[in-house]
Amino acid sequence: MRFKLIIAFVNDDKTNTVIKAAREHGATGATVINNARGEGVTKSKTFFGLNLDTQRDVLLFLVEQHLSRDILEAIAEAGNFEAEPGTGITIQLDVEDAIGVIHQMQTITPAIEDQI
Repeated sequence: MRFKLIIAFVNDDKTNTVIKAAREHGATGATVINNARGEGVTKSKTFFGLNLDTQRDVLLFLVEQHLSRDILEAIAEAGNFEAEPGTGITIQLDVEDAIGVIHQMQTITPAIEDQI
């Protein structure tokens, strides 16, 4: 079984919505890193030297490669990434090896047997 790592950078108010969408499309869990900060094409506004940025979360999903594109698109739709600039981005990376995912493999295998 081969895996992809999906990384999503989302506004913290959309974290639960994005995780729910990913789970509905086959993700078995997520790791959330809170209070990340980023800067896009347009510099963020300040008020008396204080940033007015919304906090972002970094979400990490280790998913089976056959499910990854559907999950990636579900995350983008739930986060409204294409409709609203600055709401977040998501990427996927190939995973060469993974240890500690035996329970995930047992859960996913019946769902994707016809695809592998």
